[in-house]
Amino acid sequence: MTTETLTARPLYLEDLVPGAIHWSDGEPQEMDAGSIRAFARQFDPQPFHLDEALAGATFFRGLAASGWHTAAVTMKLLVEGGLPLAGGIVGAGVEEVRWPRPVRPGDRLRVETEVLEVRPSRSRPEQGLAKVRTTTLNQRGEPVQVMTSTLVVQRRTSSPV
Repeated sequence: MTTETLTARPLYLEDLVPGAIHWSDGEPQEMDAGSIRAFARQFDPQPFHLDEALAGATFFRGLAASGWHTAAVTMKLLVEGGLPLAGGIVGAGVEEVRWPRPVRPGDRLRVETEVLEVRPSRSRPEQGLAKVRTTTLNQRGEPVQVMTSTLVVQRRTSSPV
């Protein structure tokens, strides 16, 4: 398994190697109570995302970010340097998304992405598909989201990989 920090150079299908792990190279995203509540008010208005006092009496035992907020932050971290794919990060589908522990105010999130599979497209020689597992981690290195997805990735050339 190889591990590498990404630079700003765009990655093409030919650059992706199964087993390689890429991680976000920018500053971690700090989660604060205000942004957790603001996201929840607009997209997931449940008490454990909105009100610290009410959240204390729920399954979460305190204010927790919506899993969809965590997913949106994960996307931001990927775009800002976590996986700089040529042509952008274009999803073809998500097989699995899990939230093994809640994101709390004060958590600082970063992402690690492992390349699982790479295959050129048979019908579109200018692109291929990469199956990846993206793990969003808090400041203690604990996973707060694990997502397995398939991405459409541009090829540098249309010759076989």
